[in-house]
Amino acid sequence: MNSAFAARAYAAVQQAAAQPAAATREPQGADFAGLVSNAMTNLVQGQRQAEQMMTAHTAGKAELVDVVTAVSSAQASLETVMAVRDQVISAYQEIMRMPI
Repeated sequence: MNSAFAARAYAAVQQAAAQPAAATREPQGADFAGLVSNAMTNLVQGQRQAEQMMTAHTAGKAELVDVVTAVSSAQASLETVMAVRDQVISAYQEIMRMPI
């Protein structure tokens, strides 16, 4: 069940990333799903930008420093999302260990 949910969430993020930036919504107060969706959208957009910069550099249309900056930004975003994921999993496991 979790893999189906993850696949649907990933597909939703891919569709949201394909929409213009003006359509991106801001995270709402305590809406955790919105925060996660926004973080994933930003991550995907950063990775796409890095890929575009690499392609542009290969074509001779971008400087190497721009490529390195875009890749570093995408890597930092990925590491942040992974760290948050690890903390959420850790919190869930801690809750599951609590006696009822």
